[in-house]
Order: sequence, then C-alpha cells, then structure tokens
Amino acid sequence: MAFKPGSFMTFLIVCPTCFFLGIIFSLFPYDYPILWSTTPTPPSHYDYLEAHLRFLHASPPLIPRMLHIVIFVGLAALVAKLYKPTESNMLFDGASLVLYMCGITVYIANIVKGLRLVSEGKYGNDLATGEEREGEQILNREDSLKVLSASNTILALVLVGVLVLQAGQWYADRKAAQEIEEMDDGKEKVSRNASLKKKSN
Repeated sequence: MAFKPGSFMTFLIVCPTCFFLGIIFSLFPYDYPILWSTTPTPPSHYDYLEAHLRFLHASPPLIPRMLHIVIFVGLAALVAKLYKPTESNMLFDGASLVLYMCGITVYIANIVKGLRLVSEGKYGNDLATGEEREGEQILNREDSLKVLSASNTILALVLVGVLVLQAGQWYADRKAAQEIEEMDDGKEKVSRNASLKKKSN
C-alpha cells in the first residue's frame, strides 16, 4: 500500500485526541460520583478531588508544556489536512477542526481557570467583590468542582466527535476508492472485449 500524506496527518490527529481522552478517563473516578451517581456525594470526595486537582496543577512546568505541544500537533495536523482541500476534507476535517477548537476553548475557559481556583482554594464569596455579589451568581466550592467535572465530560464528548469524524472520513475515502477501482476494472473489461471482437473479425 502506498504511503499517503493524508494518512500521516490523520495519525497526528487521532493520537493527540486519544491522548487527551486518556487523561480525561483518568479523572473519571473522581467525576463519576459527582455527576452520575444517584447516591449523595460525601463531603470527603470533594476533598479527594480537590487534593488531586491541586496536585495536577502543581506539576512541574515541563508537563503542561508537553501537553500544550501535543495540543498544537493535533491542531497543526488538522490545518495541514485542509491545505488544498477536497470535498471530503472540507466536510470531515472542517468539522473536526471546529470541534477541536471547541475543545481548546473548554480547556482554556473552564478547566485551566478551574484548576487555578482550586489551587488558590478560594470559592464563592472569597472571590466576589461587592458589585459581583449583587449582580452575579457566585458558585461555591461544590458547584465549582461540579462545573470542572462537567467540563471534562463536555471535552470528552467533543474529542469523541473528532474521532468519529476522522473514522467517517476514512470510511468515505475507502468506499470512494473502491468505486473508482470497480469503474476502472469495468473499463478494462470493456476495452478487452472490444479488442477481442476486433481480432475475431
């Protein structure tokens, strides 16, 4: 099978996406009791989650830099696949790029901000000024951790959407290649039959 540059770019998209899903899956034991469990969440679980998030946010600078490099690799691969795009690229890779950017937005706006709040240990009224207390709803500690867990779930769904779109593009390209191959085989058979008829005449 001949090597195609598009397949390598797809590899550079799928690998970072699966990498991020693995990170989110590692947080699922903490998020599940908060979001999906029918039993009331004990206060001690919020303490465990808060301690874990503080540990993550206090990791050495090399770790978030590596994470951001992987994010950039996936984004660069999506942009590269849209260079001189075909109809398939415009549909699948364009939608994948939109979802990927949505994931980056959730990461920056919710997750990074939430990790900073958890590390500071200030929630609700500790962060609010007088004007904010009157005009806005301030989240307490439990609600802030729930928002952070919900952001992980949203990000996971977005990343799964990217994988589904890439798989859909692979299937569509494969079917198109099979149809072209069948058409070429049909043309060859017609030309062979025509040449045989000429020889027989």
